[in-house]
Amino acid sequence: MSSNESIKGRGAQMNVANRFFELSHEIRDEFLEYCQKEGEHPESNKTNYLKIYPKTIVNKVESPDVRMMYSMNPYQGCEHGCIYCYARNTHEYWGYGPGLDFERTILIKENAPALLEDFLKRPKWVGDTIVLSGNTDCYQPAERKFEITRKCLEIFLKYKHPVGIITKNTLFLRDLDIIKELGEQKLIGLNISLTSLNEKTRQILEPRTASVYKRLKAIETLSKLNIPVNVMMAPIIPSINSHEILPLAKKVSEAGAISIAHTVVRLNGAIGIIFEDWIRKTFPERADKVLNQIRECHAGNLNDSRFGERIRGTGKIAEQIQQLMALAKLKYFKGNSFPVLSPDSYLELKNPQMRLF
Repeated sequence: MSSNESIKGRGAQMNVANRFFELSHEIRDEFLEYCQKEGEHPESNKTNYLKIYPKTIVNKVESPDVRMMYSMNPYQGCEHGCIYCYARNTHEYWGYGPGLDFERTILIKENAPALLEDFLKRPKWVGDTIVLSGNTDCYQPAERKFEITRKCLEIFLKYKHPVGIITKNTLFLRDLDIIKELGEQKLIGLNISLTSLNEKTRQILEPRTASVYKRLKAIETLSKLNIPVNVMMAPIIPSINSHEILPLAKKVSEAGAISIAHTVVRLNGAIGIIFEDWIRKTFPERADKVLNQIRECHAGNLNDSRFGERIRGTGKIAEQIQQLMALAKLKYFKGNSFPVLSPDSYLELKNPQMRLF
């Protein structure tokens, strides 16, 4: 691949060495560079699926910056290819790189439904909402084949347990039969990520996600079923989608979303290297401007890991984003709030004697 030729269907345009295996990756990179000079193509752009069997599936979320307390991820790695994704770094813990490896090597947690059911049977578990996709998208392309998320939703319905979903795909419409039942019992809420109304921007930022049109229609479908939808404009990237805050809020409100939230982009860990390589290849004429404005949002750095500051940013640009989002909420979502799901049905099913109190 020449330096000007993009890798079609992928966000990252490079592989980044796993920090835990730097020596082995250095040898590998030298081999790949040699192959490229000789005109060979040593790497396949095909996605590889590997089944794994973890011991646990539900994670306690320690960050005070997000509303969820517990999450679970049926897949590790994500084929959506969002260039800004903070979860890329977690692929290193599995022995892979955060660049193209994250998009092309997807780990399938085959035993996730069984692990979830065992977890819900724990005597001391009180039924706090568990959110699917705290790290990687539970409705990424792999779900069409493996149906791990659908099987987990069946478990949530069986135990009348509250569940949240975060996704930027519309594959969940396949599971509308289960989602409708959960919705009728007020046991589910969806967070749909939408970063832009511009389809070209979407294709560049998030190459294998659902189109803007499909996501807006999906919001309409859920709204008609009285299933609460929160839209995540996450992340907002200065000079790429920051000008869309008000029109996007208006559009999703008209589609039926009851609330909206946002984050300011932060390029943690290896994401800074991957993002900078991508933007210099994709938007060379504005790369410096975008990178400098991101730095302005994080005290001169591409990332800020401080709780409370890392997702909203600091400085004038971040303040302008905050003000625009506040105006959007006031104008299009005044008086609305995303519901807190109740564990009462789960607790009653778990212990029928509670009905006596």
